[in-house]
Amino acid sequence: MFWGAISRLPQRITLTALVATLIVLLGGVFHTAPASQPNDKAAIEGLTVCYALGTDAIGRGDIQQGKDIYRDCFTDNAEITAIFPDGVTTQTRIGTDAWADFVASVFQGNGYTATQHLIGTVNIQVQGNSATMSSYLHATHKRSDTSIDVANGTYEDEVIRQNGRWKINRRTLKLITFLNLTSPQN
Repeated sequence: MFWGAISRLPQRITLTALVATLIVLLGGVFHTAPASQPNDKAAIEGLTVCYALGTDAIGRGDIQQGKDIYRDCFTDNAEITAIFPDGVTTQTRIGTDAWADFVASVFQGNGYTATQHLIGTVNIQVQGNSATMSSYLHATHKRSDTSIDVANGTYEDEVIRQNGRWKINRRTLKLITFLNLTSPQN
């Protein structure tokens, strides 16, 4: 009888409506999210990709592009910290321009000609207008055609919704390795 009733439904009913009807008939509750509200976790995860793109722009020598990208990822007064593998050496800057200038000085000081930051294992917890996010980093910093520095670590972020957009308010990078790999020249 149930399937017979479904087969008589007008053809205009979408699969979504059919699934919603089945859920309600089976005693469940069906909630729809307004189309104007983005998926919070996806928007927050995009922030760590945003940061990687900004950092790699700086790694290519385009400091201004990196600063512009960082402004999309962070609050104006974001606190950004890197803790190096020894667990003692730390660098903290307030604001994206200060962080971008620090990153540029490190990259230039080490002679990097390019960088590539890969982000993975992203874990997000949302509570209202704030969230925490952790993500793993694997970064390659090119020194020459035969030498790279490789960094691995974990980002720990505090994220807030500001003017309807998610932004990182505090980021801490805990580096676990920073190694130079060199191949012999022929």
